[in-house]
Amino acid sequence: MTLHVDSPAAPPQPGPRRSAGARGPQRGGGWARFDLRATPYFLVSPYFLLFAIFGIFPLGYTLWVSLHDWELAGDKSFVGIENYIELITDEAFWNAVINTLGMFVMSTVPQLVLALVLANALNKRIRGRLFFRLGVLLPLITSVVAVAVVFTQLYGRDYGMINWFLGLFGTDAINWQNEKWSAWIAISTMIDWRWTGYNAIILLAAMQTIPKDLYEAASIDGATARRQFWQITIPMLRPTLIFIVFISTIGGLTLFTEPVMFDGNPTMSGGATGQYQTVAMFIVKEAFRDFDFGYASAAAWMLFALILVGTLINYSFTRRIGGSK
Repeated sequence: MTLHVDSPAAPPQPGPRRSAGARGPQRGGGWARFDLRATPYFLVSPYFLLFAIFGIFPLGYTLWVSLHDWELAGDKSFVGIENYIELITDEAFWNAVINTLGMFVMSTVPQLVLALVLANALNKRIRGRLFFRLGVLLPLITSVVAVAVVFTQLYGRDYGMINWFLGLFGTDAINWQNEKWSAWIAISTMIDWRWTGYNAIILLAAMQTIPKDLYEAASIDGATARRQFWQITIPMLRPTLIFIVFISTIGGLTLFTEPVMFDGNPTMSGGATGQYQTVAMFIVKEAFRDFDFGYASAAAWMLFALILVGTLINYSFTRRIGGSK
């Protein structure tokens, strides 16, 4: 009888190792890389496409029109820079520029100061804080036409509330539309009433992002609330202030609705002597009342250059707030 003893099984021999990158065929490697790189451009492309259609093309087309003697229903002839030369010597255009700059300064500077003070007050712990924060936005949801109509009545010569209030102190009635300075004041108050709360909310949102540890450390060091405001709050608000200044510059230099409604005259003359005609009103008058599209386009490009210069000046001033050079 023969016994069969099974020999122990031989251990398996290890096969050749494969690298981690060769564990299997990559699925869509090229497409994945393309998708990763191209998707961000695809997602932002609608904005740039719309900007090209409604921003860059109108700018280029306006520049082309400004180089022509272009009438709405007449001939079109190339004149080069003659429209710009005539515009530089046009007293009516420079009167509109002075009016625009004057109302811009009178409205923007108080507006930003009041917005900063208001935002700082709303950032404190006060009762009904939410109510006051919502209340400052009420002027923004009001129609700008309604605002202009109400303020025009307030500044009425005979029955306006402003003249009635000034009369309590023995002041004679002021015809706010007749003089340049009085019309500027009236229009500037319309702008301030409408946009101060909007800027205050933006500044308030920026204030709430400032770390509280900075104020606590300053309080421990003995800094007063006023010093904390100037040494901590203002420097930390610099990017937001620059943004607000940019927006206010663009809005102030393209001022149109308020002076038009204050005038109540569809001729866009800005008063009997053009005492509050803005550059935007001048452009509309030249284009749609005098039907000189080439001249109006040249004025539009001059306004564009004015906005660029004003923005650069304001940026240079604002970036120095808080000690930056």
